Amino acid sequence: MAITATLAGASISRAQTNDGTDLSLELVDPKVLRVCSDPHNLPFSNDQGEGFENRLGELFAEKLQKKLDYMYFPQATGFVRMTLAAHRCDVIMGFPQGDDMVQGTNPYYRTAYALVTKQGSGLDEVATLGDSRLKGKHIGIVAGTPPATSMTANGLMADAKSYPLMVDTRIDSSAEVMIDDLTSGKIDAAILWGPIAGFFAKKASPPLHVTPLVKETMGSRLAYRIGMAVRPADQNWKRLLNRLIQENQPAINKILLDFGVPLLDENDRPIGAETATKSP
Repeated sequence: MAITATLAGASISRAQTNDGTDLSLELVDPKVLRVCSDPHNLPFSNDQGEGFENRLGELFAEKLQKKLDYMYFPQATGFVRMTLAAHRCDVIMGFPQGDDMVQGTNPYYRTAYALVTKQGSGLDEVATLGDSRLKGKHIGIVAGTPPATSMTANGLMADAKSYPLMVDTRIDSSAEVMIDDLTSGKIDAAILWGPIAGFFAKKASPPLHVTPLVKETMGSRLAYRIGMAVRPADQNWKRLLNRLIQENQPAINKILLDFGVPLLDENDRPIGAETATKSP
């Protein structure tokens, strides 16, 4: 279900931005920021506007003096084809760099897959999947994700518990099930994509420990830069989004940190509240 939010400031009544950039040929409606989004995919987005990508959409709509509208579609096979490529919306708020299905903006954050453990379990001091303390432990892993390769390389898959990658987000969440299994003792640790790990670890009672896996020397790389996605032809729109990212990086970082996203700089050092004014 699509929702429309009118934000502070008058909407732009012409097909140009304030700097004269003509977006009339690139956007579905130049007066509206139309976001391609999943209606049930926290911490990223939902149709109640509760995700950090919803918050980013609100921020950008306010800066652009546009109305905000969502085209909701489950983020699974066909998501880009049914949303952005079909001209039903104009931007995907989170997309990894290097994907050739779309044209990416400059990145607005960098994060990594993370190990989630209970505080005081002894595993909360583990920083790599090669640590001997993980041997024989039941570790939750989402099937088909990059850390699975690292787990195999370190001999951890025999005792692992696998969770499905592709689920219907309207009724299921592998991340929530995995975190429930961790808190109940069914598994000893969980490996999740950083924003998901940070969000659910922060919500758990007591909070769980999150360690970004940035020291791996075996298997696939686990840290990624995330930008926004637009259509390959939308050059002016991409340049405008790049400028917005640059000008609003401190506010973007604050939103991400509020949701528990483990932010990393280019040297794999954590970005906390005191350094959140820096670009990723």
